[in-house]
Amino acid sequence: MAEIILNVDVRDGVGTGGARAARRAGMVPGVLYGGDKAPVAISVNERDFRKSLYTGKLLGHLVTLQYGDETQPVIARDVQFDPVSDRPLHFDLMRVDEKQTIKIDIPVHFINQDQCEAFRQGGSLEVVRHSVEVKVRADHIPEDLIVDLAGHKLGDTIRWTDLKGTKDVEPTITDRDFVIASIKTSSAAISAAADEAHDAEVEATEQATPEEATATEDTAEG
Repeated sequence: MAEIILNVDVRDGVGTGGARAARRAGMVPGVLYGGDKAPVAISVNERDFRKSLYTGKLLGHLVTLQYGDETQPVIARDVQFDPVSDRPLHFDLMRVDEKQTIKIDIPVHFINQDQCEAFRQGGSLEVVRHSVEVKVRADHIPEDLIVDLAGHKLGDTIRWTDLKGTKDVEPTITDRDFVIASIKTSSAAISAAADEAHDAEVEATEQATPEEATATEDTAEG
């Protein structure tokens, strides 16, 4: 069973007025939907909701909804935040069976950037997908999909098959080994390399003997 338990209350008031009343009472309003049942307006204590949210194991993961003595597995599908205070304003929970296969977005995380020589050579990471939609059993949802950047080189393209943590999941894109990210040479690095080459040429000319410098100039003119 899921690690996080959300103790919810059923809200009598629905709509904007009911949601505002719940927030004034220190609750976060939400909706429980899915399965073969009608949507239900619910609310959770805001302090408890924040604690669950900040574990990083709430949104997009299997959690346990508890109402009185009844429990059921759900997926936290969405949380809306106040753009100024970052206070949680509303959340959506979807009813699921633990063994049910669902579609869900899993975040992609990049590790060992400090062990990638390409970045010391002026390379930059261009991320194509920050998350990947996969099909997975509700009780096997991974926290993230990992890209290990150690050993990657300039010009490398990182694809689905390069990800770690995909044992129990299947991508919804099945017709190709799609791109996750690539390592490219930045324009700043190219400019710096050109400046370095120019400086080296100038320094070599300044250190040359008058005869060598004249020969160099004659060659350049020819």
